[in-house]
Amino acid sequence: MIPPSFVQELLSRTDVVTVVGRHVELKKAGINYKGLCPFHGEKSPSFIVSPTRQTYHCFGCGAHGDAVRFLTEHLGLNFVEAVKELAQETGLSVPEDDRSVETRQALAQQREQQSSLTQVLAKAAEHYRRQLRQSDRAIAYLKGRGLTGDVAKRFGLGYAPAGWHGLASAFGQYDDPQLVEAGLVIVPDDAGDTGRRYDRFRDRVMFPIRNVKGDTIGFGGRVLDQGDPKYLNSPETPVFVKGRELYGLFEARTALRNRGYALVTEGYMDVVALAQLGFENAVATLGTACTAEHVSKLLRFTDQVVFSFDGDAAGRRAAGRALEAALPQASDTRSFRFLFLPPEHDPDSYIRSHGTQAFEDCVRDAVPLSRQLIEHVSQGCDLGSAEGRARMLAQARPLWHALPEGALARQLLSELARLGGLPLDELQQLWRQPLPGARTANRLREDTAEADDPTAPDAAPLTGLQKLQRWRQGSRRTGAGAARLLSGELAPRKPEDRVVQMLFGEPTWWDRLTPYEQELLHALPAPHGLMVAWLERDLAEYGPRPWAVVHLALQDDDTLDDTQRQVADGDAWPGAEFNDLRHSLDWIVKREQQARLSALAQQASTDPAAFAAYRALKQQIDNERQDV
Repeated sequence: MIPPSFVQELLSRTDVVTVVGRHVELKKAGINYKGLCPFHGEKSPSFIVSPTRQTYHCFGCGAHGDAVRFLTEHLGLNFVEAVKELAQETGLSVPEDDRSVETRQALAQQREQQSSLTQVLAKAAEHYRRQLRQSDRAIAYLKGRGLTGDVAKRFGLGYAPAGWHGLASAFGQYDDPQLVEAGLVIVPDDAGDTGRRYDRFRDRVMFPIRNVKGDTIGFGGRVLDQGDPKYLNSPETPVFVKGRELYGLFEARTALRNRGYALVTEGYMDVVALAQLGFENAVATLGTACTAEHVSKLLRFTDQVVFSFDGDAAGRRAAGRALEAALPQASDTRSFRFLFLPPEHDPDSYIRSHGTQAFEDCVRDAVPLSRQLIEHVSQGCDLGSAEGRARMLAQARPLWHALPEGALARQLLSELARLGGLPLDELQQLWRQPLPGARTANRLREDTAEADDPTAPDAAPLTGLQKLQRWRQGSRRTGAGAARLLSGELAPRKPEDRVVQMLFGEPTWWDRLTPYEQELLHALPAPHGLMVAWLERDLAEYGPRPWAVVHLALQDDDTLDDTQRQVADGDAWPGAEFNDLRHSLDWIVKREQQARLSALAQQASTDPAAFAAYRALKQQIDNERQDV
C-alpha cells in the first residue's frame, strides 16, 4: 500500500500543467491555462488547468482532479501505475516496504528490461516508417485500401522490406540479443547464437502495437500480395502479452469517451479502416480470443462495449468466447452488445457498400448480452423437447453463475426458467448447489431455499450458502446455542479468517473499507496480513478479478504455502454480503480498540499523554456502543 503521505509529497513536486500539457494543447488564460477537454468532444475550450491549485476542471463535462487522476482517467492507468509514472519523472522512489529486498531488486530489473525493449521496438518502428516513405508499392497498397497519409501517420504505419536483414541498417549490432528478445529477429533453433539470423517481418505493412501509455510493445504485419500467413504478430515478450493488449486502444482513448462505447473488431486493418471512416473508437484483439483482461481494460474508458464479428461459424464461436469474458463484468450499469455482419463483409467493406449511417444502425441494433447468452446456450438444443430444454439449461448454468449480483442476473434467471419450462422457484432450487470447482453466484440468498437440518441422520453436507445462513444465525446468538451453530460444519471461526476469505471472494469490497480498516488488516499477524498485502497488490496491478482467476493466480504463486492459500479461500463464503464482512470486521476493530485501551491504561499512571489518549479512546468506544 502506497502511503498517503508519499502521494501528497509526490503531488507537491508535480506540475499538473506539464502533465496535462503533454496530452492537451494548453494556452495561457489569466492565471490559468485553457484547452479542449480530452474527456468529451467540444469546439470551444472549457477545460481549465490551475497551476495554483494543481488541479484541472472541465466546465463542460465536469471532469476534474489532480495529476494522478488525469493519468488514470486519460491514459487508463491504475492508481499504482500513475503514481509510479509521476514518481519516475520527479526522481522519487515509491515506497515498497512490504516487499523483500530480493523482490524489489527483481522488479527493478524487470522494469529496466522492459524499458530497454520498448526503446528497441520504438527504434524499429521509426525504421519501418522511413521504409514506408520509400516504398511506392506499400504506399499504393494502403491507398488502395482507402487509407490517407494522416491516418497512416496517426497509427504509425510502416513497411518492412523484403530482405532478410533489413533491420541491420537500423541497428549497428544486428547480433544484439535484444532484437531476438523483442521478437524482431529470429535465430533458428539449430543455428546457435552465432548462426544465421533473419528479420521476422519481411515485405509486410507494419502496424505498431502500443500500450495505453503510447509505448511500442510489438508489431503486426500484413503481406502486400499473396502469402502465408496473411497476418503475422510479434511473439509474446516481457513487454507484450496478446491476452492483455488491444490494438488501437492508445489511439482510441478520446473517441471512446466521445462516442460512449468501444467497438471491438477482429483485426488491426479493421481498426485503421474504421478510423479512416470516422469510427475512431474501434480496437482489436491480437490474434487471440477476447479475454477478461481485455474487457477490464476497456471498462476503464467506457461502460459500453460492442463486439463486432463475422456472421459465419467462426465469428459465432468468437462471440461465445467474448460473451464468457464479459459476463463477470456485466453489472446493471454496463452494456455489452454483439454485432454480426453478413459473411461477405467486414466493417470496412460494409460501410463502403452501405454507408456510415447503415453501420450506425447496425451498432444501435446490436444484440444485447442477455439475448446473446440465450442464443448461445440454445444452439443445438430442441426447445420443443424436454431433453433439449434440459440441455439448454445445463449449458446456461455456468454462464449465468458468472454474472454479478443484480437485476440483470435475476431477469435472465426468470427468462431461462420460462424457456426451460420450469417454474422460477424450481430452477432456483435446482441451481442452489454450487457448481463443481466454481464459485457460486451471490444472488441465491437464504430466502430461496431453507438449509436442511444438519442433525438429521441422513443430512447431506452443508453447502457454502447453508453454512453462511447458519453462521449469520449464530452471529446473533450467544452461549451454548451459538457454540453449537458455529461448531463442526462451520469454519472458519476467527473473524480474521472470515474477513480475508470474503475479500478474496469479492475484491471490490476492499475499496469500501476505510483507510484505518485497511491498515488494521495489513497489520494482522501472518498469514492473514501477508494475504491482505497479496490481495492489494493484485488489485493494484489487475483491478478486481473473478475468484476463478484469483484462485489460479494463488496456485501459480510459488511463494505461497498451503496454509496461506487456505486463508485466502474466496470460495468459502459464496453467498456472503457486505454486511457479513462488516460484522466480522467490527469484531477485529473492537478487539484492537480494547487491546489499545489496555495498553494505554498501563501507561496512564505515569504518562499524561497516555492518560489523555486513554480517555479519548474510551469515549469513542462508549459513543460507538450507544450508536449500536
